[in-house]
Amino acid sequence: MGMFSRLSDIINANINSLLEKAENPEKMIKLIIQEMEETIVEVRSQAAKNIAEKKSLERQLARAEKMVSNWQQKAELAISKGREDLARVALQEKHKAAQEIEQMNTDLVTVDELLVKVQDDAQRLQSKLQEAKRRQQSFVMRKQSASVRLKAKQQTHSVDIDHSIEKFDRFAQKVDDIEAQVEAYDLTSNPSLESQFQALENEDSIEQELAQMKLKVANG
Repeated sequence: MGMFSRLSDIINANINSLLEKAENPEKMIKLIIQEMEETIVEVRSQAAKNIAEKKSLERQLARAEKMVSNWQQKAELAISKGREDLARVALQEKHKAAQEIEQMNTDLVTVDELLVKVQDDAQRLQSKLQEAKRRQQSFVMRKQSASVRLKAKQQTHSVDIDHSIEKFDRFAQKVDDIEAQVEAYDLTSNPSLESQFQALENEDSIEQELAQMKLKVANG
């Protein structure tokens, strides 16, 4: 048995309230959607029956209206031929057909009212179904987001990652030590041949500039 006993229960149901009270909201929303979809199928089936009944009544009504016209013509023919007895029988049949027409018109009104109600119920049910599916989609998105966040948290706090970071830090420290040794070696080693030539060039440049300054002062 479903959670709803009548169509009106579904239409008037407060989905948010049902989910708040549910131990497993995700499972509950699936059940709600399933029952709503099954109910929509039933509503459509009922609407199809009502439409078929309406079409049948309309055909019967057309035949009855034609019979009324035919019996009227027969009654007039009988009167014209002096057959009052036949005219009376024809009028009786005409009245019987007219009564059937009256009843069928009443039935048609009832069927039309039922179709309007079914259409209204179907629209409201579709609205409720869309609301339920939106809530289900919200559950799915929240679950996916929570799963991704949980995975990220687990990775962030993973022992393996912490161990890898520690190993990287130790390796970086070793590299720093080696680089420091290289720099210390450069500072304490003899100047290279290239650096000695560079020093000579610097000295020549300074001597030339000094000579130019002396000449400028003497000429001044």
